[in-house]
Amino acid sequence: MPKKNKNLCVDDLRHAEYYDMQDTFDELYQRSLSGDTFESLMDLILSRDNILLAYRNIKANKGSYTAGTDNRNITEIGGMSPDKVVEKVRFIVTGSQHGYRPKPVRRKDIPKPNGKLRPLGIPCIWDRLIQQCIKQILEPICEAKFYNNSYGFRPNRSVEHAISKTYTMLQRMNLHYVIEFDIKGFFDHVNHSKLIKQIWAFGIQDKQLIFVIKRILTAPIRMQDGSTLIPTEGTPQGGIISPLLANIVLNELDWWVASQWEENPLALKKAKYRVIRTSEVLDKSHGYTVMRRTNLKEMHIVRYADDFRIFCRTKEDAVKTKEAVTKWIEERLKLEVSPEKTRIVNTRKRWSEFLGFKIKVIPKHHKYVVKSAICDKRLKIEKDKLVEQAKNIARPREKISCLNEIRLYNSMVLGIQNYYQLATCISLDCRAIHRQVMTVLTNRLNTEKGCMLKREGGTITQSEKGRFGKSRMIRYVAGIDQMIYPIAYVKFKVAMPKRIKVCSYTPEGRELIHTSLILNKAVMNGLKDDRITDHSIEYTDSSISLFSAQQGKCAISGEVFTNASTIECWFKKSKEQGGEERYRNMILIHKKYLPLLQKTPQRELKALTKTLEITKKMISKINSLRERAGLPAIG
Repeated sequence: MPKKNKNLCVDDLRHAEYYDMQDTFDELYQRSLSGDTFESLMDLILSRDNILLAYRNIKANKGSYTAGTDNRNITEIGGMSPDKVVEKVRFIVTGSQHGYRPKPVRRKDIPKPNGKLRPLGIPCIWDRLIQQCIKQILEPICEAKFYNNSYGFRPNRSVEHAISKTYTMLQRMNLHYVIEFDIKGFFDHVNHSKLIKQIWAFGIQDKQLIFVIKRILTAPIRMQDGSTLIPTEGTPQGGIISPLLANIVLNELDWWVASQWEENPLALKKAKYRVIRTSEVLDKSHGYTVMRRTNLKEMHIVRYADDFRIFCRTKEDAVKTKEAVTKWIEERLKLEVSPEKTRIVNTRKRWSEFLGFKIKVIPKHHKYVVKSAICDKRLKIEKDKLVEQAKNIARPREKISCLNEIRLYNSMVLGIQNYYQLATCISLDCRAIHRQVMTVLTNRLNTEKGCMLKREGGTITQSEKGRFGKSRMIRYVAGIDQMIYPIAYVKFKVAMPKRIKVCSYTPEGRELIHTSLILNKAVMNGLKDDRITDHSIEYTDSSISLFSAQQGKCAISGEVFTNASTIECWFKKSKEQGGEERYRNMILIHKKYLPLLQKTPQRELKALTKTLEITKKMISKINSLRERAGLPAIG
């Protein structure tokens, strides 16, 4: 079976299966590929299954517990019944005579690495839920039309894929002149009229939906000083739908750059299909040979959100391309390119920065190969953070134990290693950080009795053993049973490109990353469509998750459920004891075993065990549940 890849959106695929929306998404994707127009999407957006799926997708996001201007978060929605949630979403969008009116967006400024502030807009939780409903329907339509070399905020794409493509451009295609573009305040200056026209050009021509998107774009912004601002441009960073809208804006740029070379008619005219390994690809090399005899500029784009690089073969092409692309962005997209930050870099002589990495090419064996490292600004920031946390380990902050300080430090180490291991010089950069951190720890943990930093002294988990077990740089703080992860013990990881066949919206594309559910869908739909008003949407969602986790079987007997009406959801900690309708507090059992979990005389319980043919293993599980409920075990 295909293994789950943590870098890909397999969780979203599973959620779509829970709510029977995958076929709908597949159909939208295929229709979009065929060039169809979509004039009635609001029915799909406001469908019961799509709304319940939207709740499922946003509840796991930590940001869902951040309140907007109405001081409410996801817990309010989670406590309502599914039908009430669906009814309220529909009323907010279509129930008012004035149409959809989003509540003011809360402005919050967060610091950027360069010392400046990035303005975030935090919508109210109901508006976020509505945006998620829209995003789920629009994403498959847009994915069918997005350019292949854009990697930011898209399913099945990551920084690793963007870096891999960058390395390919530099090392295999010998495109050593890189144009680093910077658009001034991109998210704050997106032209609304242009964006709406681009959405319409995608085939999204539902006028009611266009009206709702316009209202989202012009939602009032509640500033930190209490004043209210009505935006006339931009897509607020922090909104769920904003990254998708940003990709729609810049997709036109992607295809325009591609049309100059990769998708040029001359290249396509000479192109032929050929098989490489098991994949059939379109070979355009003959067309490119013909094009190099002309005055056409060779240019290739790699984009991650609003951060993009254009690669050229010669300096002359790079100069012309920079001027042409700058003019196109300003005239066509109504955006301003920063002349100070936009530059041409010859990677044979200087470093080019992209996504926190600095990259150049160096001569080796009569060819040029990529050399990369953590860019200087990011290296200083990461080093300062780890040094500061090392100080906290030596002197823990108030109400935080030394053990928790070490765990926080370890999580920071893993974050740095996992992201920057794509740099060829990662071990050299991390060695410099490690030396400074260990100096701080050694000096600050010195006491009259000696240094508290020990080489041995604690247990090690299997995952830690697999990752750091062979390292001689492991250290412990005396008396603390938790190793301090050595940041210098890291190995360069080859950046892997995106697999062409992987796609969330085709059965063949999903097979490579995802194993479909093999469960009784009729029973699952019965749990999903249960109209019992006493239970919340969180209860319904958790029931579906449990049904999948238990593989459609009773938690006590292992018997396969054949009908939703025979399923009973048992709370490990009852509501009277303060238990909540949460996944961790729930378990699915067959209704016939319910009397065995109630306050019943022992004689009757023993008789029931004989009638139901209860085994010793089942008795053990039943007694465990009875103990949690404060009931005596069955003797």
